[in-house]
Amino acid sequence: MNERTGPRSTLVLGGARSGKSRFAERLAVRSGLQKIYVATGAAFDAEMADRIAAHQHQRGDDWQTIEEQLDLAGVLARECSPGRVVLVDCLTLWLSNLTFAEKDIAAETAKLCDAVSELASACVFVSNEVGMGIVPDNRLSRSFRDAQGRLNQDIAQACSQVVFVAAGLPVLLKPNPHMDIAL
Repeated sequence: MNERTGPRSTLVLGGARSGKSRFAERLAVRSGLQKIYVATGAAFDAEMADRIAAHQHQRGDDWQTIEEQLDLAGVLARECSPGRVVLVDCLTLWLSNLTFAEKDIAAETAKLCDAVSELASACVFVSNEVGMGIVPDNRLSRSFRDAQGRLNQDIAQACSQVVFVAAGLPVLLKPNPHMDIAL
């Protein structure tokens, strides 16, 4: 247990198809705890429905799935209890849902980060790192990229552990034993 945040909270970052969800799922499975999967995506079209079905099939039947598109702090308060690990996949879709619902993103992010310090069980958050490519060519895309970057920074500060996944390979970012970087 981490004194600052209670049970281990982990943020898993990566690009599209980087292996971040698969890595996060393996973390949860290796914990040996009861697995709760919080899905933030919704099937608005046939392709997304197929993606969701493929993810469910890949996870298998030993996961309890909860669909929640907006109130992550609330679902964590209800579902995080000793003996469980909760996996939230993903914060990028959650942010998109908040945007389309015209919610106060800063306030919702603050609620989520505050909830991390109150967790009664291990929790793994999956999020896309969207700021490593070219600058988007339109205002909405730039605004979303910026909001995602702020969300990732805030949740990274709240979590006790941060892992970046590229090509299926995890790199531990936090805690970092090399924090003495200086000029």
